[in-house]
Amino acid sequence: MSEGRFLIVDDDVTFCEVLGRALLRRGYTVEMAHSAEQALKNVVLFQPTHAVIDLKLGEDSGLHLIKPFLETNRKIKAVVLTGYGSIPTAVQAIKEGAVNYLAKPANVEGILAAFEKTEGARVIESETPAMSLKRMEWEHIQRVLDEHDGNISATARSLGMHRRTLQRKLQKRPVKQ
Repeated sequence: MSEGRFLIVDDDVTFCEVLGRALLRRGYTVEMAHSAEQALKNVVLFQPTHAVIDLKLGEDSGLHLIKPFLETNRKIKAVVLTGYGSIPTAVQAIKEGAVNYLAKPANVEGILAAFEKTEGARVIESETPAMSLKRMEWEHIQRVLDEHDGNISATARSLGMHRRTLQRKLQKRPVKQ
């Protein structure tokens, strides 16, 4: 990529500024948005060629921005960034039209590489350690809960555990990696 217009969509203002400066130093034009509403306005006004979209935008999901971005400009390339990576959200991001899905922390080189590695769009692993067993269990429970539309009883039956045990596990915060 020699020239491009990047729209960075992230509610973390500091992250946006750091990534924006790094892209500017490499000769790209940059615009930032810190909410889904602002991003939808910017995609029309700024006409970016590339979008870096955070998965979690406050109460919104960055996944809901991909289709409107593509409807505005069919040639825009979107990469989804997340600090809460999981296989179901990666699959959904690619289905929505993202060219790649990247786990945070991500540096500018990794982000630029994610735009170029689009054939067979895949999740690019970060240099973070593998998930712990407890974290994998948490992710699995969340996926099964999502498959059962949030129904705790059906999820407990599917997982082969008592409903109260599942409720206790769900009350705990997600465990760290």
